[in-house]
Amino acid sequence: MSTTKLGLEPLIGVEELADYLGVPVQTIYDWRLSGRAPRAFKLGKHLRFAVRDVQQWLEDHHEADHE
Repeated sequence: MSTTKLGLEPLIGVEELADYLGVPVQTIYDWRLSGRAPRAFKLGKHLRFAVRDVQQWLEDHHEADHE
């Protein structure tokens, strides 16, 4: 059963986030160490990112239009 059917928000892993953003996986870890990555859940040894948090993080990092 999918998380969406259960009413849960989808979570993605580090590799999926890096692929989506077009950056190396190491960049995600570097951003976390410097406090610049999206919020994450640590589940055991694994990091998971809520899609909503990634979307908000992207919006927060969107450059202003220069007209």
